[in-house]
Amino acid sequence: MCGFVICSVAKEPNLKEWTTRTKAYDKCHETVRIAMVGKYTGLSDAYLSVLKALLHAAVARNRKLLVDWVPAGDLEDVTSKEDPEAYKAAWTLLKGAHGVLVPGGFGDRGVQGKILAAKYARENNVPYLGICLGMQIAVIEYARSVLGLHDATSTEFDPEAKNPAVIFMPEGSKTHMGGTMRLGSRRTFFEVADCKSAKLYGHVKYIDERHRHRYEVNPDMISQLENAGLSFVGKDESGKRMEIVELPSHPYFIGVQFHPEFKSRPGKPSPVFSGLIAAACEQKKAILLPSNGHAKLTSGIYSGVNGHSSILKSHPNGNGFIASNGTLNLYAKGNGVCVDGSC
Repeated sequence: MCGFVICSVAKEPNLKEWTTRTKAYDKCHETVRIAMVGKYTGLSDAYLSVLKALLHAAVARNRKLLVDWVPAGDLEDVTSKEDPEAYKAAWTLLKGAHGVLVPGGFGDRGVQGKILAAKYARENNVPYLGICLGMQIAVIEYARSVLGLHDATSTEFDPEAKNPAVIFMPEGSKTHMGGTMRLGSRRTFFEVADCKSAKLYGHVKYIDERHRHRYEVNPDMISQLENAGLSFVGKDESGKRMEIVELPSHPYFIGVQFHPEFKSRPGKPSPVFSGLIAAACEQKKAILLPSNGHAKLTSGIYSGVNGHSSILKSHPNGNGFIASNGTLNLYAKGNGVCVDGSC
């Protein structure tokens, strides 16, 4: 019987990078406030990946992150009659934010509130990022408000919709829900070289991001939407599935069909999250500056061509708490939101 003896000596962990980030973050005093508009706002863990992606981007900007949890349903007109105080509180939070984020989700509850949030951001030049359903919401709102298709919606909410801005994917099964989603890493090709998202990703020709959806923007409505001012700057390999939408006339109004939060890491924040935070911090200043064929945020948040950040100076250890006003404050020291390198 043969045996092997493996001798190893544990090395002292190299925490220099983490220590540097933490010390730098402890010195941050300026804040950035983002309104998270969803229907699971009572349980922040429901949006944990999005929350951490925001945190990664805020740290790279040397800002303390404040997240205002806005229940989408409280923004709706019906709430103004049923619960005026909740309605007023929701709109106060939304209007007090520096940027608006509508994350992914399923079902029709709170959809009208999300549409109102997207409309508010679009009409008031407030930075907006829509993820998955958040992108679809932005398209529906634009079809209603700009194209005048007041009944535009998604077939997820109304299967008999006369003006479906969002439809069930043709290859999907409507009878078998299990394993029928478009999942995993998929490739998105940039159609417009000088769009904001292409600059944020470093002028690469394509990106690979993770997906999780059953519905998509109706390709039959694209020409109408683009003639009215929207720009679908990213598409899949077929050129028929919309992946990224922008409003060129807006300081920062971007929707993505994929989930960029899944690939965000401390030290390597997602480019579109970095763009949202930068825009939220400096709404009146130029966000993107060309440099040698690549793109850099004005503060140096993001540069390079591989979708990673190269200038990052700080990162908190976590410890989040929800204040009575619905705001989640993220600070260094302690345990909670972001404890280790897995966040």
